[in-house]
Amino acid sequence: MKDILSEVNKCYEILTEGGLILYPTDTVWGIGCDATNEEAVEKIYALKKRSNTKTMICLVANDFMLEQHVNKVPELAYDIIDLSTKPTTIVYESPKGIAKNLIAQDNTLAIRVATDQFCQYLIKKFKKPIVSTSANIAGQPTPNSFKEIHGEILKGVDYIVNLDRDKIKSTPSSIIMLGNDGTVKVIRE
Repeated sequence: MKDILSEVNKCYEILTEGGLILYPTDTVWGIGCDATNEEAVEKIYALKKRSNTKTMICLVANDFMLEQHVNKVPELAYDIIDLSTKPTTIVYESPKGIAKNLIAQDNTLAIRVATDQFCQYLIKKFKKPIVSTSANIAGQPTPNSFKEIHGEILKGVDYIVNLDRDKIKSTPSSIIMLGNDGTVKVIRE
């Protein structure tokens, strides 16, 4: 527990300064930053060599934080969050209070309520959503473990979390799009 809190404090400092972290999530290793800071988000696009028209996922700590960043959370979202047996990201319409360069051209944003203990503690301390995008260069495979992360990514972040470096995390989240009109579309199972 002491290790987790120490890592949370280090990440908090980096995120507050607009820096990038490399961290284990409830799915795969991710690159993260303050999801409300456009300059920090742009650093991730540059590091990943990714077009800023391809959006990234945000992690929130709980339903309350989710409601602070989406104009209208469809009721079905709460059921999906509560009943999912694996990490599930939901694409919502009309996000708010988020860096503009994270919002898709169709005014949507992918958000996941984090289930990982480290992520939960970090987001609660930071009191803002954080970006979570796979730790790879655009077009390259998503690394299944820390040791598979490309050196360019390792050098390009401001801090690397010293937890779970030996775990294999190879399953990305499910992604479901929920329209305010009641439409449901599974994007990734």
